Amino acid sequence: MTGQDWIEKDFYAALGVPKDADQADIKKAYRKLARQYHPDQNPGNAAAESRFKEIGEAYAVLSDAEQKQQYDALRSMAGGGARFAGGPGGGGPAGFEDVFGSMFGGGTGRAGGPGGPRVQYQQAGGAGFEDILGSMFGMGGGGRQAGFGGPQRQKGADVETKATLPFRAAVEGTTVELTVDGRSMTARIPAGVHDGQKIRLRGKGRPGMNGGPAGDLFIAIHVEPHPVFSIDGLNLRMTLPVTFTEATLGTTVEVPTLTGDPVRLKIPSGTPSGRVLRVKGRGVTTAKRAGDLLVTVQVVVPQKLSRAAKKALEEFAEQAGSDDVRAELAARAAQ
Repeated sequence: MTGQDWIEKDFYAALGVPKDADQADIKKAYRKLARQYHPDQNPGNAAAESRFKEIGEAYAVLSDAEQKQQYDALRSMAGGGARFAGGPGGGGPAGFEDVFGSMFGGGTGRAGGPGGPRVQYQQAGGAGFEDILGSMFGMGGGGRQAGFGGPQRQKGADVETKATLPFRAAVEGTTVELTVDGRSMTARIPAGVHDGQKIRLRGKGRPGMNGGPAGDLFIAIHVEPHPVFSIDGLNLRMTLPVTFTEATLGTTVEVPTLTGDPVRLKIPSGTPSGRVLRVKGRGVTTAKRAGDLLVTVQVVVPQKLSRAAKKALEEFAEQAGSDDVRAELAARAAQ
């Protein structure tokens, strides 16, 4: 983009904002229009693509405070619009190039007097129109500023897909084959992912525009349930049924693990239903550490008793005493 383009193009009109718009309004207008005219939303639409570039060009200038100040100053000096020139015979206002010619000793003039053809010239060893702009506004040769003049770099759109994992694969980690936007790819799923978690793969989304970075790929994970185990961070959880007698008297039982080799777990005497016992190192294993297996005790109450068992239980109740286990419940409920 040349310096003359800055004069002729109304970037505020391109974004549909007033000249006193603040940065928040400029950004809001740009995002709305960029979504509307993005090539992904308008495939094959040349007019939309041209509009999208125009929007990006305008935002590149107006979103940069320094460039915006230079742009406003330049258009103010030029009368806020397109290039203008004197009328026949030079009786009208001076052209913009003539203004710079008088200021810097270069620009354009009329050969052979006021009625002659318009020609462009510059001082020997001096600067032409675009070079004058470069010296004023920090532009390089040809009136182009670093990071300015071309379409703005655009990051590619993020993409989301889904993957369903067997429980064991979620615990141990796995790779999945995915097809995203017609592209086949392999994604590594780390150990210990849980149902509903999203895995982010940077740079695996849609390609960027004008040299911008690619978007990201988000994989929404669904983990198939296991009949015994569940995932809790790096820990595995399970419920262990024990009999009333085992919970009361205490015992040692075998507990299954996801790896297949059972472990022996001590149930202390008097263990109530709901107590959680821990088996170290039998949870999710990662490169950094291993989680634990958390075992929740569930005391199983017998549904049917023989006469002898019922009689023995009644005798047990008499021997155990008649402590009211709900003595403080009403008082706590009233607080």
